[in-house]
Amino acid sequence: MSVEMSVAVEGAEEFKAEMEKLDAAMQRQVHMRLAEWAANVEALAKQLVHVKTGYLRSTIHARAQNWNADIGAEASYAAVVEFGTRAMQARPYLYPAVMQQLPRLEQIFCEAIDAAKTEATT
Repeated sequence: MSVEMSVAVEGAEEFKAEMEKLDAAMQRQVHMRLAEWAANVEALAKQLVHVKTGYLRSTIHARAQNWNADIGAEASYAAVVEFGTRAMQARPYLYPAVMQQLPRLEQIFCEAIDAAKTEATT
C-alpha cells in the first residue's frame, strides 16, 4: 500500500517578491536612522572632548555602513585622551557620547522596522 500526497503552493513567487521589497526597505530605513544616530554621537563627542588645539575634535568621525556604526577619532593621541596614561588622567569623550545615545538605539531600530513595513506595503 502506498500513499501519495501532492501540495501546491500558490503565491510563492509573489510572497518572495514582497519579502525582497521588505528587505530592501529595511536596509534603507536602518541605514538612514543609524547614520543619523551615529552623527548625533559624533556631535556629542565633539562637544565633550577636551580641546587644546582643536585637532582631536576635528578628527572625530562617525560612519554608518550596513547595520554597523563606526565612531572614532583619527588623531594619533585620541586613545591617550580617552583612556589616559599613568602620567595623564583619562578625559573620555567617545564612551560617554555613545552611552548617552545608546538608549535611543533600540527605539531607532523599532522605528526603522515599522517604516520599512509601511514602505514595503505601499
